[in-house]
Amino acid sequence: MSRDLAHGTLDCGTTMNSTLRTSTPTTKADENRTLTESAYEALRRDIISGAHRPGEKLRIEHLKKYYGIGPTPLREALQRLAADGLVIAIGNRGFTVAPLDAEELRDLNIARTALEIQAVRLSIENGDADWEAAMVGAAYRLSKSDALLKTKGDDVLNDWARANEAFHLAVVTACGSQWLLRMRATLNAQYERYRCASVTVQRQDRELAKEHQGILDAVTARDADRACRLVGEQFNATTGTLIGELSD
Repeated sequence: MSRDLAHGTLDCGTTMNSTLRTSTPTTKADENRTLTESAYEALRRDIISGAHRPGEKLRIEHLKKYYGIGPTPLREALQRLAADGLVIAIGNRGFTVAPLDAEELRDLNIARTALEIQAVRLSIENGDADWEAAMVGAAYRLSKSDALLKTKGDDVLNDWARANEAFHLAVVTACGSQWLLRMRATLNAQYERYRCASVTVQRQDRELAKEHQGILDAVTARDADRACRLVGEQFNATTGTLIGELSD
């Protein structure tokens, strides 16, 4: 499959006739898979954002009404989320949102930090001018979001979170390993729930703009040791903030 097809568009050389020849009728199984994927993405998003709180019981009857999706796709989606560690399956009693746990967060931060700094180091070794330009652009957008976060708070949290992830992803995209990036995405999905809960305290007590500028300066200077140290310090500061909240 071409890159264009993977993103839902046709190659310029693909004709309508060839498309018709290779298309197949939609089956009931296809529809179920599509509904399951929709349920999975919606539930995953709402669990990570905190719309479904840690420990909340996820009742199928309630979810049917809330998402407008039938029970079978919802159960399949919840099983996938249980495999991801975002949901806990409790025998025949259904599903609950996984709790936020300080020890799990410490463990998660060890794995996430180790993987991130390796990806940063590889990107610094492999990155070209296009990579650097994209990273600088992402850093500029994040600097605007960092400034707004300090003044407007909760009104811009979602925009800030997207800009923050876009910057950190831009830093590591030149690492040269799709497996590394996929593993990073899996860990980040787990970590995002904790980070969403800790952003308010970060906004009050930390200079995020300075932290991000320091990382950018180190990466563009191709100073891998300094960049990895700063990334690790930022991750540890965020983790320490939330562990403090969980312990209160």
